[in-house]
Amino acid sequence: MGGRIKIKKFKIKTWQLLVILVPMLFIDATLMRQDHIKMTELRDAVMTADEAGNEEEIVENLTKLRQYVASNIVINIVDDNGAQKIMFGTGPFYLEHSYLKAANKALEEAEAKMSGDNNPYGNVYGQAGEVCRAQALQYGWTWDNVNFINCMLTEIGKYPAADEIQDTIIASLPSTELYRHNYASPIWAPTFTGFMLLFTLIIVVVIFIRMIIWVVLRLYLLFA
Repeated sequence: MGGRIKIKKFKIKTWQLLVILVPMLFIDATLMRQDHIKMTELRDAVMTADEAGNEEEIVENLTKLRQYVASNIVINIVDDNGAQKIMFGTGPFYLEHSYLKAANKALEEAEAKMSGDNNPYGNVYGQAGEVCRAQALQYGWTWDNVNFINCMLTEIGKYPAADEIQDTIIASLPSTELYRHNYASPIWAPTFTGFMLLFTLIIVVVIFIRMIIWVVLRLYLLFA
């Protein structure tokens, strides 16, 4: 008679799962931090291109950032009216220099449109421009600086029919929403980080179920 081959069942104990869980949590945190750092690098590249005024690089870097965030798990802590908020994605960020450049161009176009020999608004723009250009030289503002634009609006507001003029200016300014971006990240993605998190979650669920079973059995034996 042939001998029987005995297969020994291998069972991982709960304390062994806890030992595995500790380094798994550390690995997960490290991987998630690396994903966050990569997102930050891509976002910084967008802001650098925005500051340089390179529209082609802005579009290219925005595309890279959007594609990376959409295919990876990126957890970010953002400021929400003074409160720290955890969210999946980049969080809102603004292309300030691009907006100021467009706003300044719109301001110049509005000035040219409303200026003329028979139009008193031309003198208003000219006088406001003299005041603000002097302040720009004093404080080191560039012509596309937000302080210069705010100065122009403030000075124009001092003249008669200012409401009509400002309405024209505001209508010509681009919407800030066109320069606001906020890319969302999936809660889970099929990446190395995602599978490691999934494996960790399975371990946590198994430990949790075993703990419930243990508590139920203890209560049963206690009251039986």
